[in-house]
Amino acid sequence: MIEVRSLTKTFGSGQTAVTALSDVTFTVENSDIFGIIGMSGAGKSTFLRCLSMLETPSSGEILLRGVDISKLKGAPKRAAHRDMGVVFQGYNLLAQSTVAQNIAFPLKLVKYSKDTVNKRVDELLGLVGLRDKAGAYPSQLSGGQKQRVAIARALATSPSVLLCDEPTSALDSLTTKNILDLLRDINRQLGVTIIIITHELSVVRAICSHTAVIDGSKLVEIGRTDDLFDSPKSDIAKLLLGVSLP
Repeated sequence: MIEVRSLTKTFGSGQTAVTALSDVTFTVENSDIFGIIGMSGAGKSTFLRCLSMLETPSSGEILLRGVDISKLKGAPKRAAHRDMGVVFQGYNLLAQSTVAQNIAFPLKLVKYSKDTVNKRVDELLGLVGLRDKAGAYPSQLSGGQKQRVAIARALATSPSVLLCDEPTSALDSLTTKNILDLLRDINRQLGVTIIIITHELSVVRAICSHTAVIDGSKLVEIGRTDDLFDSPKSDIAKLLLGVSLP
């Protein structure tokens, strides 16, 4: 589904250049739930921005079904955008728009018919359990409800990939469980490949079948999540897990 090859992203040039990602390579299988963890400043958010085409890599490739999306422009790039939904940290909802209008927004951008928009919005409201909040505004919602709206909006154009940037960082433990249950249901029902970028070990352990660990801009460990927790290999994974270093 997604193959990342030697992905590198450098900001600036010369002596002031900062490398946020360095030669990152891995594959995410179709319909997987894949986690990316690391400490603050490790390069996680830069990776998400490259994957979602908000940043252009300095070098390397990001292949979606064999097509390097990092090189796309114009209509092909817009089509790839629609195939990759993003749940941003902080929700990014339109404050002056209702829940239904927020979900409809990406559909209206691509000029779907009114009937098609209304039908899709109703489907998504049902999926995330918010039909009774269709006319509410973001200020009237709890954090968990806002995240459900953000997830529904990211799914509006029926993407095959859902990118989640710290999707539970502002939520309490019960709401976190509910959001992870929703993401798991979306993965199972719709077959959507989900990539979760987080610093919360409990999140990857609860939902991700595979996990990559990024440290100092580099991929330092990757494999099955159970193996990572049972036998971490990298120093940063051991540190994150509270394992004593020699």
